[in-house]
Amino acid sequence: MKVTLRKVTKTPLDFVVKSDEITFKGYLEYHGGKLILLKATLMGSLEKSCDICAEEFIMPVNEEVEFFISDGVYEDESSIELDVVESFDGIADIDELLNSEIELIKSDYHSCDECKHSN
Repeated sequence: MKVTLRKVTKTPLDFVVKSDEITFKGYLEYHGGKLILLKATLMGSLEKSCDICAEEFIMPVNEEVEFFISDGVYEDESSIELDVVESFDGIADIDELLNSEIELIKSDYHSCDECKHSN
């Protein structure tokens, strides 16, 4: 699902996209300047290898996601640190953002229930 950023207004624009067993549901809302706020929830499950025993397990996912999308290069004029994804073509690709969030979750340290209980 691709969204043209200049069409996003103060009225939240809802979206729902799915990838395998994960649902990415939330909204986009104009924040100010070139920034669009994305607030969403990732829900479902992922197949992951345990970082201790290397066995595959199903990991439940329920994550709140919030960051900004900049329509072009983001230049911080203040000292406030924001999570910002830059879009250079004026389009937010929600499917691509979902895949990026899934990869971030997978890259974190995770262990299966058996290994959690054995420590």
